[in-house]
Amino acid sequence: MSDARVKLGRQGEELTARELTRRGHEIVTRNWHCTAGEVDIVARRDEAWYFFEVRTRRGQEFGTPEESVTEAKLERMIDVALTYLSEHDLNAYDVDWRVGLAAIEVDRAGRVARLEIYDSIT
Repeated sequence: MSDARVKLGRQGEELTARELTRRGHEIVTRNWHCTAGEVDIVARRDEAWYFFEVRTRRGQEFGTPEESVTEAKLERMIDVALTYLSEHDLNAYDVDWRVGLAAIEVDRAGRVARLEIYDSIT
């Protein structure tokens, strides 16, 4: 992955973490990895756990951030969330948990044109 894409991704994750905090979420961890994959941000609000994928795009040449989440990606996100819950002794049947998406579009100058937070995409 190019340095520009890595930088754009990090910018998106930072923007998302700030916005989630502003909305009352507690950021538990970022970039959590397991054999099933990776989650960009794990957050809590009240008693609910949130597993956010952050998608940042510069322009819509390759579609919107929302369009980039395929059915296969959504399934992996659910697998990662379930693995996280299990590894942290949280029963997925007893805990309120959701898979969410942060969709960010920036202009050519790097300014945020749009930031949408979807608490649940399942």
